[in-house]
Amino acid sequence: MIERIWSGRSPLWLLLWPLSLLYGAITWLIRLSFQHGWRKSWRAPCPVIVVGNLTAGGNGKTPVVIWLVQALQQRGLRAGVVSRGYGGKAERYPLLVTAETPTAQAGDEPVLIAQRTQVPVAVAPQRRLAVEGLLAAHDLDVIITDDGLQHYALQRDREIVVVDGMRRFGNGWWLPAGPMRERASRLQTVNAVIVNGGDAQADEIAMTLQPGLAVNLISGATVALEQLPEIVAMAGIGHPPRFFNTLKQQGIQPVAEIAFADHHAYSEDELQRLTQAQQCLLMTEKDAVKCRGFARPNWWYLPVDAHLQGTAVATLLDDITHLCTNACDARSR
Repeated sequence: MIERIWSGRSPLWLLLWPLSLLYGAITWLIRLSFQHGWRKSWRAPCPVIVVGNLTAGGNGKTPVVIWLVQALQQRGLRAGVVSRGYGGKAERYPLLVTAETPTAQAGDEPVLIAQRTQVPVAVAPQRRLAVEGLLAAHDLDVIITDDGLQHYALQRDREIVVVDGMRRFGNGWWLPAGPMRERASRLQTVNAVIVNGGDAQADEIAMTLQPGLAVNLISGATVALEQLPEIVAMAGIGHPPRFFNTLKQQGIQPVAEIAFADHHAYSEDELQRLTQAQQCLLMTEKDAVKCRGFARPNWWYLPVDAHLQGTAVATLLDDITHLCTNACDARSR
């Protein structure tokens, strides 16, 4: 239902329109207060790159964070990642995240990033605390924030926005009548727009998510998707149909497609009931980080990697590299 409302296919968005105006006014005032110095923002001692989005729901932001970390590592830069840690609750912040940190404390995305990149990761509702925690423990050249485009209390040197190329901006209205956190005009002020799927426009960077081999949650064994037995597919991400469509694009037709809410806290019993004998359960990598502790031998996940296209990719990486190099030189003087 919410997809129909946000896309404009359902007239119910008109009932929510007054609340959207209120949401838009509040977000505009918050941004204005930081721009004019009425509220204080904090600048980190090293460059900060924000990877965020303008809409609610999954856009493929976390794969872009992983791609950016790995691309900067290949250029010799020491990167760290900070996140709000949505879906997790720690006893104290900042929380330094490792591949073994429970998702109940850190949230699923920070643990996934830590597992995939092996770089320092920290979470805190106030991202300044996360940045300070990372820099106190590690010597880093750049901080990448997973989400936080609207977290103006943290100053940033570059902004990257990830857009769902199929859904774009729906009806274009702020929450809750539409999917927007900020209006599309905000794109005019960011440094790069990465479009996940669909058709990228002339000034945008096209991206696709390329699946790898299926990975067993217990053994770590890898197999091609077509070698798996009958598949029950599940996804608890911002936009589950993207995962199901990825499977179909690979020629896989699951016997069932089960969608959970984003950041859903799974239990062993609820997942064990999803499959029958001779079937396997196939999930996203983001789901897998929450399920390893009680996994069954027939549970698998499908990792995906962001592939970016076009000459603007090298331009973006060159710009960030020069930014970090200049900052490092300035600190050493």
